[in-house]
Amino acid sequence: MSVSTYSLPALPYAYNALEPHISAQIMELHHSKHHQTYITNLNAALKSQQEAIQSSDIPAQVSQQQAFRFNAGGHINHSLFWQNLAPASSAEAKSSAAPKLVAKIKQTWGDEKAFQDAFKATLLGIQGSGWGWLVKVQIGQEERLTIVTTKDQDPVVGKGEVPILGVDMWEHAYYLQYLNGKAAYVENIWSVINWKTAEERYLGKQADAFKVLKAGL
Repeated sequence: MSVSTYSLPALPYAYNALEPHISAQIMELHHSKHHQTYITNLNAALKSQQEAIQSSDIPAQVSQQQAFRFNAGGHINHSLFWQNLAPASSAEAKSSAAPKLVAKIKQTWGDEKAFQDAFKATLLGIQGSGWGWLVKVQIGQEERLTIVTTKDQDPVVGKGEVPILGVDMWEHAYYLQYLNGKAAYVENIWSVINWKTAEERYLGKQADAFKVLKAGL
């Protein structure tokens, strides 16, 4: 049985397209080095896992789970992250590109500022490395928005959970530009959020959000 291998997805914009909010240096290193490392390690883990399955080596299968989860999560999270960013001057970076999502945000938090303040507080409350996410939770006819954090590279993949937008709070996402001023990074990233993509994810299902992963096969 052949093993699927993943490759680095191309960005939908140039490395310098998010300046001055995220520098070209950070984008190039983050995408071509950090994301690529997760993919390289994911492919290696998939190969080892397949070999362990074929040889019925249960201990080896179990030993691969942590590496698989970490690197698969890194690939999932970054693939979503690149797509939920856009140049600040683009129409996609305006919240008016997400009318239905913004209406739900206002219903949940009162207004956009209150939502962003709550999201910022959540991001700055992360200890160590992790991610902050706006998530749509849909169970049956019930639908709600919530802000969650995930540790390290854990992805948002629970039943009924749709990751709408995520913010990488690992130091490699901001340190070369913002040093220890991550509050400024958290403030400025709102200028390059792709609201059009957020709207599409909000209106879609979990599988729709993750379709970007198939492009890397």
